[in-house]
Amino acid sequence: MSDEALRELASYISEKLDVKVQDTAVAYGDLTLEVESGEIIDVLTFLRDDVQCRFISFIDLCGADYPSRARRFDVVYHLLSPSQNQRIRVRVMTDEDTPVPSATGVFPGADWFEREAYDLYGILFTGHPDLRRILTDYGFEGHPLRKDFPLTGFVEVRYDDELKRVVYEPVELKQEFRNFDFLSPWEGTDYVLPGDEKAKQ
Repeated sequence: MSDEALRELASYISEKLDVKVQDTAVAYGDLTLEVESGEIIDVLTFLRDDVQCRFISFIDLCGADYPSRARRFDVVYHLLSPSQNQRIRVRVMTDEDTPVPSATGVFPGADWFEREAYDLYGILFTGHPDLRRILTDYGFEGHPLRKDFPLTGFVEVRYDDELKRVVYEPVELKQEFRNFDFLSPWEGTDYVLPGDEKAKQ
């Protein structure tokens, strides 16, 4: 779809929804609407039911983490209008403590997507019928797609032969971290690396 058609759609939606849409942007052949979390249900309902829009197909809901912002999380909804042959993206910003209204009343297919966003980012949704983890284990600590989540995780899992069961233990790094001096490889280091005692005579 051309950028001009997307701009027309953006102006139509902005006119109809008035203050519910904070901003619209057309970039790389996509239309994005910026919406406050309190307005998301009204906006999604309008996009689904309006004759000019008919975004009846819920494609995806995902999260994104920007830890330097006060409202660090984006909740992004992707919708498709088969009759108009158009796609649209709706974006909501939130933080760790402020829940976003669940879209399951408008699009029942949002159920597992919201559970995934909760599991991996810790984004909360009010009115969700069953908001619990979906991809990680029941005893999992933290939310692994947050940018501040450690790469090693907090616990490691292994099978214990003596206990005949799976055990969870705090992460223990098996190898010491090496100290790199970042000198030119042609000059070498100022100290003797283990195993190079003979080379430095």
